Amino acid sequence: MPLARVLDENLTLFKERVFPFTSRYNSAHPFQAVIGVGGNVGDVKRRFHHLFYFLQRDPRVNVIQTSPVLKNPAFGYENQADFFNSVLVIQTSLRPKALLRYLLNVERRFGRKRSFANAPRTLDLDILFYDNYEHCDAILCVPHPHWHERESVVIPLSELEA
Repeated sequence: MPLARVLDENLTLFKERVFPFTSRYNSAHPFQAVIGVGGNVGDVKRRFHHLFYFLQRDPRVNVIQTSPVLKNPAFGYENQADFFNSVLVIQTSLRPKALLRYLLNVERRFGRKRSFANAPRTLDLDILFYDNYEHCDAILCVPHPHWHERESVVIPLSELEA
């Protein structure tokens, strides 16, 4: 049964089976990334669990930590259901643009359809940080340029173990 902590009238943190999670094992993967996870269509928390186990089965990725799940209002296009958000810390053998392509494929596999900016979605995966890498072009910006402006990122990040 999930535990809930109400932060205010719009924000609630949920603790579930693997949210939060901390691995006791490190992999031999050379890179570490922080991935933002979100969604607001269908059974999002269940989808997050499926995502966790899907990633754990992939030899290119090792999930080493997850945050609790934050329920928060949508921003941008606000006439939609509340979002659920979390962050994952992963170790990976994939370089930044390869990781982005991988995450976009995972989104599609989990039913993501892109219709318009800030549209409702089954799953949204964003690279927030990738080691100490800093880069921005038309395809990828790391660190994510707006991470520090979004409660949907800042609050889950603050819940990670140091």
